[in-house]
Amino acid sequence: MPELNIIQAVNGALDQAMAADERVVVLGEDVGRFGGVFRATVDLHAKHGAHRVVDTPLSETGIMASAIGMALYGLKPVAEIQFADFIYPAFDQIVSELSKFRYRSGGQYPCPVVVRTPYGGGIRGGLYHSQSPEAYFCHTAGLKVVVPSNPYDAKGLLLSAIDDPDPVMIFEPKRVYRASRCEVPEEPYRIPLGEAAVVCPGQDLTVVTWGAMVHECIEAVDRVQQEDGASIDLIDLRTLVPLDIGMLTESVSRTGRLLVVHEAPLTAGYGAEIVSLLTRRCFEHLRAPPERVAGWDTPFPYTSEMDYLPRAPRIAHAIRRVLAY
Repeated sequence: MPELNIIQAVNGALDQAMAADERVVVLGEDVGRFGGVFRATVDLHAKHGAHRVVDTPLSETGIMASAIGMALYGLKPVAEIQFADFIYPAFDQIVSELSKFRYRSGGQYPCPVVVRTPYGGGIRGGLYHSQSPEAYFCHTAGLKVVVPSNPYDAKGLLLSAIDDPDPVMIFEPKRVYRASRCEVPEEPYRIPLGEAAVVCPGQDLTVVTWGAMVHECIEAVDRVQQEDGASIDLIDLRTLVPLDIGMLTESVSRTGRLLVVHEAPLTAGYGAEIVSLLTRRCFEHLRAPPERVAGWDTPFPYTSEMDYLPRAPRIAHAIRRVLAY
C-alpha cells in the first residue's frame, strides 16, 4: 500500500472518479496543463482531456456559475477555488443558488457540485491566503461541509462527495498538504459523510477538532497524557455538516468535559455551535464548562501567524485548565 500525502491522495481520487464516470469534470484556475497551484490536478489534463479538465478565467463567480450549470445538465463538476480566501466573489452563487436548487425545485433538480479549496494558515500566505471560512458555509442550509486532516480521509471523503447528490464544500488544510503522510489504498474507497473519527480514545476529556488542528491536538494530547497521566478522547470531525452528533454526545456524556479547537476566529466560529449542541445534550453530565481554543478575532497576521494559530502549547494549557476545574 503506497504512502501518500494529501495532494497525491486528492489527485488519485479525482483520477479514479473521472475514469469511472465520464460525467465527472474538473474546472478551476490553472487546473489544466499546469496542474493547479498546489499540483492537486497534475496530469489529469493529459489523461482525461481539455474538455474534462477545464482551465477557467480568473473569475470565481464564473467558475461557480459554470459548475452549477454543468450539474443541472447532468454533469458532476468538481470546482477548485485556488484559495479559500478567494471564494467570496462566488459567495452569492454558492449561498443563493447552489445550496437552494434541490429545495426550490421540490427535489426535481439536485445540484451535485463539489467545491474543493485550500484553507488555513501556516504557509506564510498573509491575510489574503490564510483564512478559514468554513463557518459561513456551515450556516447555509443545503450545503455539506467536509474538512479532511490526512491523506486517507482526503481520498475517501472526496470520492463520497463526488457520489453525493447534494453540493459539498471540501476545505483542504494546505498547511499539511505535504506534511501529512500515511498509507492510502490504491483502489477506490468511500468514507461516509457525517462520520467522525476517534484519533485516540480517553475517559477524562473530549477534545473535538478538524483539519490541520488535528495534528496540533495530537501533539498537545500526547504531551498532557505523558506528563499528567490524563486520558483524553480526541475526535476528528472530518465532516462539519452533517455533524456526527451521536459520537460527540456519547463521548462528552462519558468524559464530562469538552474542549473544541479550530483555526478560524473565536467569535461565531463553528466551535460555538458544537459547544451549544453538546451543552444542551450533555448538561447533566458536565463536570466543567466547555471551552474553545481558536484563532484570534483579528485579520490573519503575516509576521506572527504562528502566534495567531492555535499551537500545541496553547491547546495543552487549555486541556489542563479544563481538567483542573
